[in-house]
Amino acid sequence: MPDLLLELFSEEIPARMQAKAAEDLKKMVTDALVERGVVYEGASAYATPRRLALTVHGLPARQPDTREERKGPRVGAPDGAIQGFLKAAGLASLDQARIESDPKKGEFYVAVVEKAGRALPDLIAEIVPEVVRSFPWPKSMRWGSGSLRWVRPLHSILCTFGPETEDPEVVRFEIEGVAVGDTTKGHRFMAPGTIQVRRFEDYVAKLEAAKVVLDPARRRDIILTDARNLAFAQGLELVEDDAVLHEAAGLVEWPVVLMGSFEESFLSVPDEAIQATIRANQKCFVVRDPKTGRLANRFILIANIEAVDGGAAIVAGNERVIRARLSDAKFFWETDQKPLPGYEAEGKPLDQRLAKIIASNVVFHEKLGTQGQRIERIAALAKALAPVVGADPAKAERAARLAKADLATEMVGEFPELQGLMGRYYATAQGEDAAIAAALEDHYRPKGAGDGAPSDPVAVAVALADKLDTLIGFWTIDEKPTGSKDPYALRRAALGVIRLVLDNRLRLPLLTTVAKAPFAKSNDIADDLLAFFADRLKVQLREQGARHDLVDAVFGLGGQDDLLLIVRRVEALGRFLGSEDGKALLAGAKRAANILRIEEKKDGAGAYAGGADASRLTEPEEKALQAALQAARQAASAAIAAEDYEGAMTALSQLRRPVDAFFDKILVNADDAALRLNRLKLLEEIRTATRSVADFSRIEG
Repeated sequence: MPDLLLELFSEEIPARMQAKAAEDLKKMVTDALVERGVVYEGASAYATPRRLALTVHGLPARQPDTREERKGPRVGAPDGAIQGFLKAAGLASLDQARIESDPKKGEFYVAVVEKAGRALPDLIAEIVPEVVRSFPWPKSMRWGSGSLRWVRPLHSILCTFGPETEDPEVVRFEIEGVAVGDTTKGHRFMAPGTIQVRRFEDYVAKLEAAKVVLDPARRRDIILTDARNLAFAQGLELVEDDAVLHEAAGLVEWPVVLMGSFEESFLSVPDEAIQATIRANQKCFVVRDPKTGRLANRFILIANIEAVDGGAAIVAGNERVIRARLSDAKFFWETDQKPLPGYEAEGKPLDQRLAKIIASNVVFHEKLGTQGQRIERIAALAKALAPVVGADPAKAERAARLAKADLATEMVGEFPELQGLMGRYYATAQGEDAAIAAALEDHYRPKGAGDGAPSDPVAVAVALADKLDTLIGFWTIDEKPTGSKDPYALRRAALGVIRLVLDNRLRLPLLTTVAKAPFAKSNDIADDLLAFFADRLKVQLREQGARHDLVDAVFGLGGQDDLLLIVRRVEALGRFLGSEDGKALLAGAKRAANILRIEEKKDGAGAYAGGADASRLTEPEEKALQAALQAARQAASAAIAAEDYEGAMTALSQLRRPVDAFFDKILVNADDAALRLNRLKLLEEIRTATRSVADFSRIEG
């Protein structure tokens, strides 16, 4: 079957745009083919700095013929409707239509529209210009006098179509003077000549011969393998960095791995700052000395050319830039540890930076005050939370006060991604307690799903205070996340609180904690914020395989704000409902709840409170059920008081047979009104007993 090969050759495409552009090209072309009724076996897209390429294989030679029946107006309809129908169907007269009958609508006209399929090259010549003109680049430009927009000037288009057993044909079309043919160009410097290609395999091989590796995944593999080997040859280890790897692979068509060096004196700067400097400015890798575990004074760069001097000039150029940038980093590192002019009386360097933040009145949010006011709130909340998490209150308060101080340092000003980390370095340098120093870095964690939560109590107290202050603050000013927008990352903050609580197995009643927060209106938003936590907890537990309805069932009891106990209840409930006793009791409890809901519409809510009158129980099944309910309630209550949810479920499981027997033998809605009421009260006792562990009415199934 025929294959399509398409290449769009241009000036350099920014590395950050290449992967999405390749996927967009594949999707737009294949979607357009499918919309026209054309199916294919597979498609792949590729990107290099100077080209986007697409291959679609297993295509038909022609678009399939189509046959469509188009329903028209009824027989005898006004002439305007008839003429509109004929025009839309492409018919010359009603003689070309047939008449069908409908028992309800009577007779109406039907046109059979048959359309012959077009040759695939004709369709491709129609599709590709549409794709190019509407391509969704994040940023694009015009050049020359034309109106075409592309990420960089588009030089040529290669487009061939045909079966592998024959010479493919060039698909001819025009896009504002850009040439379309069966040629491309190799590496800009090492093989700049024109290359004629036939189909995809031929294209890849000839590009490789012309010093172009088409597949970005293969370029990444080459870079990573060669970088590891080069480091190993020097007795060092590559510090792998996915961001640098993807960026470097998007900057070169023919990766050449080289090693450079810098002065050992720069190693006095923290490793992370050195890596951030080299990554940000030169997109290079750093290497580690396995003997010391620290960085070595070497770096690995990726060139796009096999230089005649073996890359010496390229390495020297990179060394000059890196030397200058590391000089800046060393200056920042040393300056940040010196007294801050005008704030010498404030104490240690971080205290001086904190004083600068407070004095500058930098606004955190116009409705939530300054950054200094926020720091005071976090410090107060961290101190209050310290006993709950087992931390020293004085250390928690001190760590919270210093947690944002590094935001005013030169190093974090240059490299914002080092916030927290540099705080730990500076705190250690000025002699702070180790737990306080660690908290300055760890209070930002967990930063995402793959990041662990801190476990040291001081760090946990500050991390909780930081995230809870953010949530409570934005809830207070009614700046909550919407379905599509969460500009303040409040969902991430809530998930962070959940992770901190669950990973550290903390007993942290949220309603009480919110009430401790400095905001005056904390109590007013507590219930709504708790519901938000419930939604986030569902997400967290669902990712772990738990059912969301079980979370609803536990939260449905009301007053449930201890996340750890909620999870324990959910886990125990899930195991219980997986048993035969649990499934049967759930069915009985839901049956009781349904009857009560119907009857309460007649008698009013609360009509069945107070328990059944034992003297009015006439049947053995009624008496057995009441006895079982009393025993189960007592056992379940004792188990819950001891936070033994497995025990509570075991107690409830004893209700299965009495409940089944009751519904098998007893007519609830008896003719005798007093008997009916007493039996409904017995059903209310079933609902009350099960609600000691969860709201069974919210459980699906």
